[in-house]
Amino acid sequence: MKTLFSPVTAGKLQLDHRVVMAPTTRMRTVHGGIPGTLMTEYYRQRASRGGLLIAEATAVSPFANAYEDAPGIFTDEQQAGWQHLVEAVHARGSQIVLQLWHPGRQSLPELSSGRQPIAPSALIARDTYGVVKNKQGAYEGKLFPAPRALELDEIHALMDELRQAAIRAKAAGFDGVELHAANGYLPEQFLLDGSNQRTDRYGGSLENRARFLLESVDVLKDVWGSGRVAVRISPSGIYGDMHDSDPSATFRYLAEQLNRSELAYLHIIEPRIVGPDDREAGQYAEPVASRDLRAFYHGKIIAAGGFNPEDAEETLQKNEADLIAFGRLFTSNPDLPERIRNAFPLAAYNRDAFFGGDERGYTDFPAYKPLATKALLV
Repeated sequence: MKTLFSPVTAGKLQLDHRVVMAPTTRMRTVHGGIPGTLMTEYYRQRASRGGLLIAEATAVSPFANAYEDAPGIFTDEQQAGWQHLVEAVHARGSQIVLQLWHPGRQSLPELSSGRQPIAPSALIARDTYGVVKNKQGAYEGKLFPAPRALELDEIHALMDELRQAAIRAKAAGFDGVELHAANGYLPEQFLLDGSNQRTDRYGGSLENRARFLLESVDVLKDVWGSGRVAVRISPSGIYGDMHDSDPSATFRYLAEQLNRSELAYLHIIEPRIVGPDDREAGQYAEPVASRDLRAFYHGKIIAAGGFNPEDAEETLQKNEADLIAFGRLFTSNPDLPERIRNAFPLAAYNRDAFFGGDERGYTDFPAYKPLATKALLV
């Protein structure tokens, strides 16, 4: 694992190794989307000296939430909760970036102050979701609600919400921010022609459809400067009924345009992950991922999606990415970098505990302790 444990610079992030914790929604906030002591302990456990954690999808507005008990960054209380969490991570010598999130048409009225979801176009995502608890505490699947199309003059207000979230993230002490432009959320809804049928300057041509995402990056850069803003994309994603007539052209164009943004990194979800579930062989069209986009994007790339340590090292050695993000394995292995470095066995994760709950399957996974070698008696 020589390459995984070599130092790397990603924008202004100086890292001692390339094992990154991916943003994984675990729905463990206290009331009001506030990170509490349980979340703080989770992130503290997974911090490593010279490492990078990417905090989970965090709502930029009270009208933008798709997951019960997901965090926000639009109130003083949320900001204070994040600040305590960041301080705990920094105390362990790690850096942490906050992923900023607006789910757009995936927003649920019951979690978003009763507001109808917004989208570039009034097109329903014809998938089911399973993020709202029923009376028995189980998660139930429903169809996404019908969104309304954004008016042109409303986009300025969305950008201001994003700006205020970025300002709060900076005040909370984060080392950077990541725009969540993957998994069928609002920036991707503007980008893909399967979800964007606008005829104004934010729709139609590829240049127009990419405008919302690129302007969002500019807003974040105005707050953070160069080298501390990142973007996450999912060129192969289908969750939320996402599709595009020419994904290769779309994501190659976007990658080229992002070169001017002086990002910390471009975070690319690999094709084996298409949403909450793994790709099933033969079910989806051949996707575009970091191997393809490397030729078009010239900055640092984080690849994410179902990696094991051996795959990760091979991907880095082939120069298809610069860092590797692990999600599920970090859930059950709080000391994942050290386990990989020393070839310690990896603990299995508990999928049933991923989305909501208490400390079980969340903070109760111990760090690995090798058995002491007994001296031979002679």
